[in-house]
Amino acid sequence: MTISVDISYYPLKEEFIPPIKNFIDRLHAYEGLTVKTNGMSTQVFGEYFEVMKAITHEIHKSFELPHSVFILKIINADLNHVVKE
Repeated sequence: MTISVDISYYPLKEEFIPPIKNFIDRLHAYEGLTVKTNGMSTQVFGEYFEVMKAITHEIHKSFELPHSVFILKIINADLNHVVKE
């Protein structure tokens, strides 16, 4: 099953951009996943178990920083290939 996950990451610290960029860079390192980023969130597309394993591992790593907040939306469809009108 292919899924799409929309992730918003909020490190609650003054210098919040470096942890966000680091999180996104780590996601890009996974083969088999498509990662797209815009100004509001990061989207990850791929097979369910591959995506969930990757984001679970990387969120856990990001929790090494105190007070990190993640908001996830997950859908059991590949929205990467949805045609925009």
